[in-house]
Amino acid sequence: MIEAWTPRVGRQRACAAFGIAPRTFRHRRQQAEGRGRPRPSRASGRPRAPHPARIDDAERVRIVAVLCEPRFVDLAPAQVYATLLDEGVYLCSIRQMYRLLHERGLVGERRRGHAPRKVHTKPQVHADGPNQAWTWDIERHEAL
Repeated sequence: MIEAWTPRVGRQRACAAFGIAPRTFRHRRQQAEGRGRPRPSRASGRPRAPHPARIDDAERVRIVAVLCEPRFVDLAPAQVYATLLDEGVYLCSIRQMYRLLHERGLVGERRRGHAPRKVHTKPQVHADGPNQAWTWDIERHEAL
């Protein structure tokens, strides 16, 4: 039998009863406020060390430069990754390539001829006097 939730039930048990993580909402609120990271560890109070696999800034710039080379500028990161692996070069994962391109606003259609669509405005005709603007009728007329 499932026990009913009451205000006396602790947060951990209530979250387990409803199938949600106990930190879900607080975590999202902190991220929205920009307080998500870095925070000190609970045990020592010191700031957390960076992840050992973190790519430093100089390496990030080098990876983006490789992705923007003329031979790769029209290819998706997965194709760049495969080409570089064939050459014996490993820069980073495909997902990391997408992250780096996204940080710089380079994610999207990269092939030639696929530029973002331009917004066209409706043409307007301005006339100051007679016989300056002409128009025509484009109705479909049936042949007799």
